[in-house]
Amino acid sequence: MNDSRDAPSRRQFVHLVLANAAGVCVGSMVAWGKAEDKPSTGEAVDLSRFDWGFIVDTTRCIGCGSCVRACKIENNVPDTYFRTWVERYEIDRDEQVHVDSPDGALKSFKTDNVRDKRIAKAFFVPKLCNHCRNSSCTQVCPVGATFHSPDGVVLIDRKHCVGCGYCVQACPYGCRYITHPPGTADKCTLCYHRIHHGRQTACVEVCPREARICGNLKDPNSRIRRALHEHSYNVLKPELATTPKCYYIGLDMEVK
Repeated sequence: MNDSRDAPSRRQFVHLVLANAAGVCVGSMVAWGKAEDKPSTGEAVDLSRFDWGFIVDTTRCIGCGSCVRACKIENNVPDTYFRTWVERYEIDRDEQVHVDSPDGALKSFKTDNVRDKRIAKAFFVPKLCNHCRNSSCTQVCPVGATFHSPDGVVLIDRKHCVGCGYCVQACPYGCRYITHPPGTADKCTLCYHRIHHGRQTACVEVCPREARICGNLKDPNSRIRRALHEHSYNVLKPELATTPKCYYIGLDMEVK
C-alpha cells in the first residue's frame, strides 16, 4: 500500500479540527464537495458541513468491472482482496437465486452460469463499505483504530490497528479484510485522498454508465441529494440498524 494515498490518522484529524476551530488554514487536508466549491487559499473549512454518502444504481450497472480495476490501481489493493466488487444475480423460473462474482468482477461473467434453467431476471450489484452511521466495526475495535471522520467517513488508523480481525467479523456487509503484510485491517475509504481535492472516487470516475454517485448529503443541491429525491432507494440489511450511507436504486429483495 502507498501510505501517501491512505486516509489520515485519528491524530491528524484532531489536529485538523483544532486548526479549523482556530480559524487556521487547513490547506489540502479538506474534504470538498465539488471542485467549484473550493474556497480561496487561506480560508478555513468546517468539516461538519460535509457528510459523504454513496449511491449505486443497479439499473445502470452492466458488470464491466471497470470500477473494481480502477479501485485496485488507485488504492494499491493487493491481489485477492477488494475494496469494491460486483456481484451478478440470476433468478431462474423456479425463483432460485444464483450469485457469482468471478474474481470480484475482474474476470468476465460467464453466460452459462445457470445451464439447465431459464433465467427470469438478471442484474448486477456493486458492493463496497457502507460507511454506516451506527457502524458495528467501530463499536468492536478494542483500540479505537476504526473511527468516524468529522465528515462522515468510516476510516482506519493503521498505525494503531493491531490486526485482531474483530471489525472484519463484525461487518455485516463483508467489506473488510486483513492485509498480509502488514497484518492490519483495510477497506473502502471513499477515496478519501481524492475527495479532499474536489475529485471523484476512482470507481465513480471510470463508470461508463454513471451507476455510482458520491457526494455531500448535507448539500441540498448536490447530485446525490437530487438523485435520492428523484428515485426510490433502499439499503442493504436495514434490519441490522447500522444506518448505512450506501444507497441502492433498483435494489431487488433477493440481494443480501
